[in-house]
Amino acid sequence: MTTLPETRTSPAESASQGDIASGASADLGLVMGGGGARAAYQVGFLRYLAGQFPDLHVPIVTGVSSGGINAAHLASHHGSFAQAVRELVSLWERLTVEEVFRVDAPSLTWIGLRWIFQLLSGGVGGAVRVRGLVDTTPLRNYLSEVLHAVDGELTGIQYNLALGRLKAVALSTSSYTTGQSLTWIQGQDLDDWTRPQRRSQQAVLTIDHIMASSALPLFFPAVEIDGEFFGDGGMRLSAPLSPAIHLGAEKIMAISTRYNRTTAEAELPNVTGYPPPAQVLGVLLNSVFLDLLDQDALRLERLNHLLKKLPPEERDGLRPLKLLVLRPSVDLGRLANEFEPQLPKTFRFLTRGLGTRQTKSPDFLSMVLFQPDYIGRLIEIGEADAEARADEIDEFIRAGTPSAAEEEPEPRF
Repeated sequence: MTTLPETRTSPAESASQGDIASGASADLGLVMGGGGARAAYQVGFLRYLAGQFPDLHVPIVTGVSSGGINAAHLASHHGSFAQAVRELVSLWERLTVEEVFRVDAPSLTWIGLRWIFQLLSGGVGGAVRVRGLVDTTPLRNYLSEVLHAVDGELTGIQYNLALGRLKAVALSTSSYTTGQSLTWIQGQDLDDWTRPQRRSQQAVLTIDHIMASSALPLFFPAVEIDGEFFGDGGMRLSAPLSPAIHLGAEKIMAISTRYNRTTAEAELPNVTGYPPPAQVLGVLLNSVFLDLLDQDALRLERLNHLLKKLPPEERDGLRPLKLLVLRPSVDLGRLANEFEPQLPKTFRFLTRGLGTRQTKSPDFLSMVLFQPDYIGRLIEIGEADAEARADEIDEFIRAGTPSAAEEEPEPRF
């Protein structure tokens, strides 16, 4: 099990950390986006944060897709922030492709044959329906074990709510049945919200909600909840910061898994000739799961700039919010190329058939590369990136809430 880095703090800093643990950061919201295996990067950042603020109080936690797994773990863990992160690191370090979905040849062959039969059936009644390209039963079993679910329920969330350590947690999903983005929320004194094509619903969160939020479209099977089928929450969540805002966060720390390429890097071609399916899938998944956080953050920053120019009485119920977005300093897609040879043979054969070796940045592969060596590298990068911004993070964590004059009703975006 990986140990947390030794905390280097002065007595004054230790006293300040005590204030943080007792509620000085009662307005802090943590937002974790998706990206499949890339969510291990978030864990590296959290490991650094736990080393510096082992008793940090994070009352509002939201997640989508694989970031929802991290959010659910933090919200349901009975121990301190440092203990929760330590176990989360261990959870990811033990993760393998086999723990996420079945990759044995018989299983993949059987699913492939069923897909072919369904395509050739012409929709004739009685045809066997395939619900995903892979069987994710291993992931369900793994999460049930490590999250200590009781009959599927994440009982630790209610435990932390009762103690006042947690205010609210949110997991976002996309409904295949209605086409809406639905954010499932659990907390104290919450109000549901409705916006065009997205809304919230209060619920007792379960393994089903996590599985639904992280169900990559077509690749992972959809999950049925209350008579509707749901898939990855990143597909329709046009405002990833919105759940944390609606739940009352005054300052938000958002961890992205998308590398911010320079203009020169963005203009370099990743493929030569006609793009293989892996390249098309990578561009599609990036646009669906990774780009929206950056766009939402830009909107929030612009709105903050405008609001600060107005007196509080003219802000029409809106309020400025503090925002810190952290993202990788390394292209996690390109990095995946180095670790692809260690994939299980059958699965590696299939991914290469999609053209993962024909692109310099196999973003699709990076999302399903649940390999210990790749995951370990992402954790290291996340921790190093956080340490590189140590002063900025420290200032953000210790910053007080906005003045009473700026505490306005819930923003409407």
